[in-house]
Amino acid sequence: FFFEPDHFCPFNPTGGGAIPAIAATVTLTLWAFLGLESGTVPAEDVDDAARTIPRATLLGTLIAAAIYILCTVAIMGIVAPAELASSTAPFADAAGRIWGSWGRWIIGAGAAISCFGALNGWILISGQVPRAAALDGLLPRRFSTLGPRGSPTFGVLFSSGVATVLIAMNYTRGLVAAFTFLILLATLATLLPYLFVSMTGLVHALRDHREARTEGADEGETRRALARMIVSTLAFAFSVVAVIGAGQGTVYWGFLLLVAGIPVYAAMRWRSGPDA
Repeated sequence: FFFEPDHFCPFNPTGGGAIPAIAATVTLTLWAFLGLESGTVPAEDVDDAARTIPRATLLGTLIAAAIYILCTVAIMGIVAPAELASSTAPFADAAGRIWGSWGRWIIGAGAAISCFGALNGWILISGQVPRAAALDGLLPRRFSTLGPRGSPTFGVLFSSGVATVLIAMNYTRGLVAAFTFLILLATLATLLPYLFVSMTGLVHALRDHREARTEGADEGETRRALARMIVSTLAFAFSVVAVIGAGQGTVYWGFLLLVAGIPVYAAMRWRSGPDA
């Protein structure tokens, strides 16, 4: 009853080409799905992890995609494009149009609860990822140590401190602009391992395809290797488009942060000795 189809015209309000608009949208959309890879973190504690984690990851992504698309279309149809572009709480704005001011407060409270829940999970992950790198000898050993309750306390505090500094440095941009910059930067950082993993998948698929053909494997094995080659190639192309969509400024700062890690990596290799 509150949906306005006219809000979707023109479909590309930027006035530019469709490809740059899609590239920018891809990067922002990918942010909403970041975290799906963290399903692999508790692999040691999951029954039949090789089967359970891929199924849970794919199913969870499909369910989330359906919810995101439905919610996004609904918000765009309820809130006018000009208002939506500057809105800091689009779901609350949509609720306000339907139910009035009390609807804004209820949706706002729900959003705050959701944010705190997501933040709790991200803080826990922010300690586990550096710990895994430290156990591999890629970060100082301090990141791998566990506190009295079995949590990587130093990694959590360090990661949270860096995030706080980044937020403080970009607060003058305004709430929406600072948030957009940070999510683009976070997405760009995640895209780097995506690029390497997709190319690694392609290399493995090419090897398996060659072995299947030379060893006379059944047709099904050859087709599976070919399918993995196609998926890996598409994943690599998608990651490249998402990097482009992050924008020049984000890529610039992302590259500087990447370079800042090189001295740490060099120091770790030097401390490991010549036999590392």
